[in-house]
Amino acid sequence: MTARREPISRRERPAKPALSQRWIVDTAVRVMRAEGLEKVTMRRLAQELDTGPASLYVYVANTAELHAAVLDALLGDVDLAGEGAGKGWRDQLLVVLTSYTLVLFEHPQLARSALVARPNGENYLRLVERILDLLSRSGASREQVAWGVDKLLQDATATAAEQSTREHDPAAEDDWNALTQALHAVDETSHPAIKAHMPALLSGSVMDRARWSFDVLVNGITHTPVRGSGG
Repeated sequence: MTARREPISRRERPAKPALSQRWIVDTAVRVMRAEGLEKVTMRRLAQELDTGPASLYVYVANTAELHAAVLDALLGDVDLAGEGAGKGWRDQLLVVLTSYTLVLFEHPQLARSALVARPNGENYLRLVERILDLLSRSGASREQVAWGVDKLLQDATATAAEQSTREHDPAAEDDWNALTQALHAVDETSHPAIKAHMPALLSGSVMDRARWSFDVLVNGITHTPVRGSGG
C-alpha cells in the first residue's frame, strides 16, 4: 500500500520575489533582446513574472512608459566618456552621439519607438547632462545649448530609426531601391533640379552623412541665436 503523501502547506512554499520596476524593466529588456520589442507587452511580462497584468500597472503606467523605461536601460551602454576621441569638446560630443545612435541601431523597433518615447530615467538624464556639458564648451548661449540638445538627439534618433529599419526590414529596402531607380530615371525636362543634383542625392556612406549632419547641426546651434533670448 502506497503511503499517502503529506500535503504541502502554502505557508511552506518559497515566496515569490517582490515586484519592482527594476525587475519588470530587466525582464522586458531580456524579452526584447530575445524576441523583439513587439513581444514586450504587459501580458507577456506578467507571464514571465508569474503575476497578473494588473499588478504591473502599479509600477509602469502603460506600454509606452514601459518602452521608455527599456530605452533608458539600454542607454546605460552609451559611451559618455567619448573614449577614443580627441581632447576637444566637439570630437567628444561626436563620439557620444555616435554611440547613442549605434545603441538604437542595434534595436530597430526601439529606435522607431524612441522617436516618440520620452525616457526620464537616470541613464537618459546622464546623457543629457553630458551633451549639455560638452556643447556649453562651445561658448554658445545657455538657450542655444539647451535647445541644441533636443535637435542633436532628434537627429541621432531619426538616423538610427531610418537606417536600422532599412537594414532589418526587407520592405524598407525595397522602398529605398524603388526610390533610387525613380531618381535615376527622372526626365531632365520635368525634373531639372533632381537631374542636376544626381548622383549627389544618393552619394555618401551612412557615416559620411551622419558626420556632415552633425557638423551642420553643431555649426547652426552655436551660431544661430535663439530669438527673444538676447543670445
